[in-house]
Amino acid sequence: MITVSVKWQKELFRDVEIDTSQPPYVFKCQLFDLTGVPPERQKIMVKGGLLKDDADWSALGVKAGQKLMMMGTADEIVKSPEKGTVFVEDLPEEEQVVSVGHTAGLFNLGNTCYMNSTLQCLHSVPELKSALIKYSHSGRNNDVDQSSHMLTIATRDLFNELDKSVKPVAPMQFWMVLRKKHPQFGQLQNGMFMQQDAEECWTNLLYTLSQSLRSPGSSESPDAVKSIFGIELVSRIHCQVSNEESSETESVYSLKCHISQEVNHLHEGLKHGLKSELEKASPVLGRSAVYLKESRINALPKYLTVQFVRFFWKRESNQKAKILRKVAYPLELDIYDLCSEDLRKKLEGPRKILRNEEGKRLGLEVSEKSSVSKENDVNMADAEGSSNGGGEPSVASTEEGEKEAQMTGIYDLVAVLTHKGRSADSGHYVGWVKQENGKWIEFDDDNPKPKVKDDITRLSGGGDWHMAYIIMYKARVVLV
Repeated sequence: MITVSVKWQKELFRDVEIDTSQPPYVFKCQLFDLTGVPPERQKIMVKGGLLKDDADWSALGVKAGQKLMMMGTADEIVKSPEKGTVFVEDLPEEEQVVSVGHTAGLFNLGNTCYMNSTLQCLHSVPELKSALIKYSHSGRNNDVDQSSHMLTIATRDLFNELDKSVKPVAPMQFWMVLRKKHPQFGQLQNGMFMQQDAEECWTNLLYTLSQSLRSPGSSESPDAVKSIFGIELVSRIHCQVSNEESSETESVYSLKCHISQEVNHLHEGLKHGLKSELEKASPVLGRSAVYLKESRINALPKYLTVQFVRFFWKRESNQKAKILRKVAYPLELDIYDLCSEDLRKKLEGPRKILRNEEGKRLGLEVSEKSSVSKENDVNMADAEGSSNGGGEPSVASTEEGEKEAQMTGIYDLVAVLTHKGRSADSGHYVGWVKQENGKWIEFDDDNPKPKVKDDITRLSGGGDWHMAYIIMYKARVVLV
């Protein structure tokens, strides 16, 4: 780490740090924060000419205390006329976000698209942002280590910055803390940071947040992350040889969609993912035996995450190879038949309410026998009032009167994380996120682009184009 000064126009920025273990593009992102000049417009004079994004610092001979000269124009905001129309560019950034209809993109700091796409998808969850806002420096749990605490703070601050900005954000602080907490994301190859697996980033970040956002001594919400993403599975474990049978309950943050020649749709892959074989010692047989594990969902999350198991270890090439097979997924997912018998019984009432209310909106007649009585005081309009703008009611607070949000087993797609390429550790990751206004945005690093529903359903695979790797659904509920 060395410190230099940077001369730009009439300004001189002193004590600017250069991390020589990182590519010059990262240094340019720091200067963007200071000057507002985008990295692609920056011309920085060094030994041998202009500073390139992927140059080797050791070959440039930059010394501590050296003064560097930078040229380039910053993004200008159009001044509003004294009278007349107020342009979007003239609004405060918070109001620009509302007007544009989406939040900011994230600069790629050097093979960090796996991190950017993960952050954009998780940033779309209001309940997670709310839990992070409540987390403070003073509220640190003694059971949480310093690096986990700092990663939680960095996530909270970055989400807050994304909400207030329309210009791309450089996630420098988050990236540095992520590598400190999870060193595997700091692996270097030829002096450059390596591409990483987005699913590993997603899983490690959620695990860290689940530890930090746990409220000690609170029986109502002991784990904020679990209350948002937690899926309770009940499993039957059976050995066909000895007829031994047992059951177990576990909590996971995602379901797996296993891909084989028989799998053409998400639902089929999920069914495969809930069945597995395991080998363990049998007390009856006195030897190892194969057991069949069949799982069912026993408690539903507010946000259902599904990972397409597209990568496997290929010994010949010694890397993660990719399954390119097309697996279709719906914008609306019904997982009723993946639930346990106990959970299905609980879902029957809310599902009937939902069908009746949707029938009314479509102008269909509902029989008196199946209609909901006024005494139950069911109000779907209240649920819609807390929706994401696309007509899907979100999980609402139970503090509003005496009404309670009840699950229906039906989910609406709100985020897709895609991968383009043949290996998990190469290629390119992109986040596709549904906004509060119901429109879809493709977050390709620092370049957000509007998309339509048909664009989202085309991400199902079958070639070298972007294909879904992780998808996230939001629960559709009724207030009873």
